Amino acid sequence: MIDHLDHLVLTTVDAPACIDFYTRVLGMRLETFGGQRQALRFGQQKINLHRRGHEHEPKAHLPVPGALDLCFIADRPLAAVMEHLQQCGWPIVEGPVERTGATRKLRSIYVRDPDLNLIEISEPLN
Repeated sequence: MIDHLDHLVLTTVDAPACIDFYTRVLGMRLETFGGQRQALRFGQQKINLHRRGHEHEPKAHLPVPGALDLCFIADRPLAAVMEHLQQCGWPIVEGPVERTGATRKLRSIYVRDPDLNLIEISEPLN
């Protein structure tokens, strides 16, 4: 019945810091839609942004910053991702470690975004 994820919603307390992380550090593209709404686009998916206290309806029952645990598959080797994070001055909180993804084993590192969401960045293992 379900084929894939189209988008998810991230609630942030500091939109400029959030946008900086996802665009500068993770390489996503900022887009504006529906007038003044913002989203972070990557591949064929996007992350819609809600500002805490100014969420769009309908919304999650308890939309809070820092509650997400997301895993992204990198478009380059994990070593290159780690080098980029170091150049950006963004700390890795764990890894590289082996994990089990949706379709195969992964090699992953973990960082936290400005709202303290846990962000896993992975490369598939053969």
